[in-house]
Amino acid sequence: MSRPRVLLVNPRMCPPQAVRLPLSLLSLGAVLEGKAEYRIIDGNLDPDARGTLLRALAEEPCDLVGITVMPGPQVAPAIEISSAVRAAYPDVPIAWGGYFPTLYPEAAINAPYVDYLVRGQGEATLLDLLARVPGDGASGVAGLTWKRDGEVVHNPDRPFQSPAELPPLPYDRAGDVRRYLRPSFMGTRTAVHQAAIGCRYRCTFCGVVSMFNGHTQLDVPARIVQALTILRDRWGANAVQFYDHNFFDREETSVPVLEALARLAMPWWCYARADTLAGFSAATWELIRRSRLRMAYIGAETASDETLRGMRKGSRTEHTFEAARLCRAHGVIPEFSFILGGPEDPEGEMERTFLFIRRLKELHPECEVILYFYSPTPQRDPAAATGSGVRLPRLVTYGPEGPPLPTTPEEWTQPRWVSWVCHQDAPWLTPRARQRVKDFATVLGCRFPTVQDYRTPAWGKAVLRRLARRRYESARWENPWELRLAKRLIPLREPVRESL
Repeated sequence: MSRPRVLLVNPRMCPPQAVRLPLSLLSLGAVLEGKAEYRIIDGNLDPDARGTLLRALAEEPCDLVGITVMPGPQVAPAIEISSAVRAAYPDVPIAWGGYFPTLYPEAAINAPYVDYLVRGQGEATLLDLLARVPGDGASGVAGLTWKRDGEVVHNPDRPFQSPAELPPLPYDRAGDVRRYLRPSFMGTRTAVHQAAIGCRYRCTFCGVVSMFNGHTQLDVPARIVQALTILRDRWGANAVQFYDHNFFDREETSVPVLEALARLAMPWWCYARADTLAGFSAATWELIRRSRLRMAYIGAETASDETLRGMRKGSRTEHTFEAARLCRAHGVIPEFSFILGGPEDPEGEMERTFLFIRRLKELHPECEVILYFYSPTPQRDPAAATGSGVRLPRLVTYGPEGPPLPTTPEEWTQPRWVSWVCHQDAPWLTPRARQRVKDFATVLGCRFPTVQDYRTPAWGKAVLRRLARRRYESARWENPWELRLAKRLIPLREPVRESL
């Protein structure tokens, strides 16, 4: 009996200079090794991913086309690719996986070019689906949403697997891995890796919560070192960015990983929580220094403990300050992200956050600041699982008085929805509030040019710092026309728009 054939597609999502290894498709490919014939098509590198996919389908029969889809700019290319496959090869099943179909399953399945949605973690679901298609056997596949005679069926959720239970990533399947190793402030060839999935916390604004529902699964240090050693020794990686949703789960689980990374001696970046870092012992912080952690992305979110409680964040503003102090003492740059413009008192919250950021800059002048606008995220209803085993993330309107959510993938591609879901805007913000944040970000970014900017010359950064000093010290944010003009001549990297 011949093996099934699968084509895995990563639709375009970023420019070539920002491309990174397609970890989600490599993870799927790892479980397909020896069980199916498969090929990865990466639209971030292939300018004609649709044409490449259609040519691959013409070469030989295919049992399934699997497409990973993130909310925001990846939805439109996913629609284009899926529609082309459906028009040319109407009998080839198409499955969507990733955050978009997991967060918005009702809209994602409401398309004529989507047959299956893989909700949540997809490795085991993909294997089960391949064993049952074609036919009506999809009813037995946990974690799947599908169509039976035109009716949408949501199968029960699937338990999550630990990364330690999954096979190593088949990097060779991505082609020349060196194309994915990009320069960053940490090294000339920065790789990416994910050592853990999920997060035990349940912040109300976070898509990770809706995806993993408060679960976290960790990898073991030996496997992390094995993967990074391959990337270093075979492909020349000299730094790594961890895509873990929450790298430091607890101190007792973090110490063995830090010890392993200290032996590896590669500069690295990760996500972290302020309360976790603030509670680490002096010995663990010394391990952090020895491991060569260069930057930690920390969700400070807001200047208010009351707002943090409303978000179910689980941390306090004092943790943010303590994390900043400890990071400075141990050579780590904290990259603090803030969520501005919630539906309640958005302008007042902004002004309080600006003051809070100034205090952080006094404590750790090198700390980075990322400003986002609040974006409501679907949450799972615990009562929905009664008897059915299905807990779909649900959100009816965008904010308490916002517009109804889109009901098709096409609606999600409208510019306003892309900007809202990408935290670039919100429907309840006034033009004055939007401009206020832009002006503050301009002054702050010029006064403290990001360390992530390895392109702008030192003299250019010095000029911008000098121009912005008086405005920053006097908290005069409005209409920084001279800084906008200077940035046309001396472009600065903006971390909120560009990844490492």
